[in-house]
Amino acid sequence: MALTLTPPAPGDTLARELDWLTKVLDARIRLHLKQECTVKTIERIPMPKLPTAATDAYARLVKHEKLNWHERLVLALALAPHLRPQALDPFFGRNGLYDRPFTEFGGLRGKGHAGFLPTGETALFLLAGADLTQRLPYQTSLWAHSPLATARLVQLGPAEAHEPPLSGALTVTPEALALLTTGERPRPHYSPDFPAQRVTTPLTWDDLVLEDYVHDQLREIRTWLDHQDEIMQDPHLRRHLKPGYRALFYGPPGTGKTLTAMLLGQVTGHEVYRVDLSMIVSKYIGETEKNLARVFDTAERRRWILFFDEADALFGKRTAASSSNDRHANQETAYLLQRIEYFPGVIILASNLKSNLDDAFARRFQAMINFPLPGSAGRLQLWQQAFATIKVSREVDFSALAAKYQVAGGAIVNVLRYCVLLHLQQKQAVSISDIMKGLQRELAKEGKTI
Repeated sequence: MALTLTPPAPGDTLARELDWLTKVLDARIRLHLKQECTVKTIERIPMPKLPTAATDAYARLVKHEKLNWHERLVLALALAPHLRPQALDPFFGRNGLYDRPFTEFGGLRGKGHAGFLPTGETALFLLAGADLTQRLPYQTSLWAHSPLATARLVQLGPAEAHEPPLSGALTVTPEALALLTTGERPRPHYSPDFPAQRVTTPLTWDDLVLEDYVHDQLREIRTWLDHQDEIMQDPHLRRHLKPGYRALFYGPPGTGKTLTAMLLGQVTGHEVYRVDLSMIVSKYIGETEKNLARVFDTAERRRWILFFDEADALFGKRTAASSSNDRHANQETAYLLQRIEYFPGVIILASNLKSNLDDAFARRFQAMINFPLPGSAGRLQLWQQAFATIKVSREVDFSALAAKYQVAGGAIVNVLRYCVLLHLQQKQAVSISDIMKGLQRELAKEGKTI
């Protein structure tokens, strides 16, 4: 009978990593205080072997980012207050000569957390002790160039005014903590502090009813999403092409702009987040930039598609600033334009009218795609898709409706909603009269009549 080996649980991997941190920390303090120690250098203490199970988030991330011995140690140090705070208790040791904590250990005391909170100084002491020649290379590389920084796993917080930069708190980012402990990235909550919300659709690309030339233009965006890494790895192309892709979708309401953005994310494996332009403007100077920075930074890390609906509300043609409010609004718009222009991912803006957008801003797009009202063939397809599973009377002729009434897909969906609710009340098949009443309501929104 073959022996089946059960892969270790994710908690086992983290436990071994913290055991390793405990051994290294004990050796570092012993070597620093010139006490008896089983190793001459901390590097003699080997890293734990990582499991091969694909379900182990910690092992998967360490391998993906190619963390070396020292980077793994700093990551374990940043994780310790969250997972095993007692592992850092040796840092509470006191200098007997001065009857005070050891200055070189660094560290902070929390308000509610009773354990030791590491700082940048703590990390450098753990890695290099008092050896200045070893410390200096880590002084900046850990926080700027290492995978710990580029992958945003660990961050060094700001120091108090006029204090050494390394006195800032060493923390593992909330996103990394969730990923390493649960295997899942937490989704940020939609709020004034994070004015973006994930948007999805149960529809598929086959449900998208657009003109052929629109599909041809969308194929270009899909190609970029599928091959952007390959393109930007080419040295020649990287010199001439900016990273990222900016597209403008314009056309009447209900023609599929938002649906298309969602489906582009669906077919290419990218989450789509709609940025709420009404929520990003703050009365406090600087708050808008801070909130937008959270959205853009998170979107860049997670490779989201950012979608700005009704973009002409913020990016419309500007007038001269006549008040401090106008100047503040222009300042916020300028900041947002800058972030959009240099965002390395895909950004889609939607507008009802192309002419509403500022000409200087329009030049920043790689694609400007018109979403016109569907023709009669497209409208027929939309009517048939919408009422595919709805019981309708025999006199309902969708071909005639499609030929006579020039409405967008969004209006047809609203007619469907009206008829479904009416059907539930009347308990009978949807009649042509029911559809015409719903259609009249939609046309009335545009000041039209049947």
